[in-house]
Amino acid sequence: MEQRTEARIVQLPTTEIRVDADRIVVERLVVRDASLAALLAERAAEDRPAFVERALKVGLLALHDAGVTVNVDVVRTEFEKLIRQSEQVNVRAAETLDQTLRANFADGDGRLPRTLEKFLGDRGALRAYVGELFDETKRDSAIGRMRTLLGTYFDGDASRLAVLLDPTRANSPMHQFRVEIGREFDRLNDRLTAIEAAAAARGAERAKSSAKGADFEDLLEAMLADAIRGSGDLMRSKKGDFVVTIDPANAGGAELRIVIEAKDRPMSGRAMRDELREAKENRTAAVGLVVFTPAHAPAGIAPFDVRAGDVYCVIDPAAPDPATLGAAFRLARLHALASLRDASAEIDADAIRSALAAIKAELDAIKGMKATLTSIATSSAGVQACLDRLREAILAKVAEAETEIRLGTSR
Repeated sequence: MEQRTEARIVQLPTTEIRVDADRIVVERLVVRDASLAALLAERAAEDRPAFVERALKVGLLALHDAGVTVNVDVVRTEFEKLIRQSEQVNVRAAETLDQTLRANFADGDGRLPRTLEKFLGDRGALRAYVGELFDETKRDSAIGRMRTLLGTYFDGDASRLAVLLDPTRANSPMHQFRVEIGREFDRLNDRLTAIEAAAAARGAERAKSSAKGADFEDLLEAMLADAIRGSGDLMRSKKGDFVVTIDPANAGGAELRIVIEAKDRPMSGRAMRDELREAKENRTAAVGLVVFTPAHAPAGIAPFDVRAGDVYCVIDPAAPDPATLGAAFRLARLHALASLRDASAEIDADAIRSALAAIKAELDAIKGMKATLTSIATSSAGVQACLDRLREAILAKVAEAETEIRLGTSR
């Protein structure tokens, strides 16, 4: 057998090994190994330091690799051991789980099938309980108890619901409701009777008023026809109002219209102005003439007056005065002619306006005489005579204006 010698490093008491960063310093190191000494002796003396240094490096690297290899083997061995243990545990767990599942869920013998069969099977506890609960033949079953309870409340005339809903029973809620409804119907009937009576009365009053209004309109239409006869003017009537178109020969070829409203009902001044303005716009009229009955005429306009460029007059259906209506119409006619602008070459508008100013002065005098009448009752005869004279003066002024118009159109 070949004898192996073991190299031994003899560390002298003075041997020092120190590591400075990336340097290893060995001082006074002695290695006892005959074969290694022989190997080193074969080298030249100058190569020996480098050879020893390389041998030290190789040895250190071999030791380092051997340590890593040992660690990897240990890890591999432990991991394989862990895998074998895990496989054994998994096998035992699978067997235990299989036994547990079979004991609880196996067909026929499992705990769950037996329990379900006990409670839900054809002869189970649930079927017996439900059968007893809804058994119609048993009075103490749920159906029997519900039938008894519902019969108490809803079955027959003696049931509680019948008692509560019977309006003929004095103590039932429906009885009080019936009494209140009957009382309200009686009150409603009284109100309807009163409304019907009031409506009938208003209908009768409207019928009288309409008849009266129709009579007044017919009277006014006849009087207007007499007032414009022979003047060449044209009149059209339409349910309560009239439109007179002045003869273009007297208006310088212009088309002038006067709208005339008959009023035999109460009406505020503002409403009358709005209605008259709308009537003039709808019929393209220059002037409006409103004829009131004495009962519904505004204060201070009798026998006629000019307000905001329109003429107001009062005609008593019981004693109609054609002269008053004629003067009011002629006054409205003059205002319409005075509104012309394009015909100023043929009509002396200044003369017409002067005549209208004089007429207005006479009307103001009439208003003053009316005020005198209200305070001096003993001199009514004298005042009436004065009023007649003033009316004649107004008619004369109107005639002068009309004469001026005719002269203007003839020139």
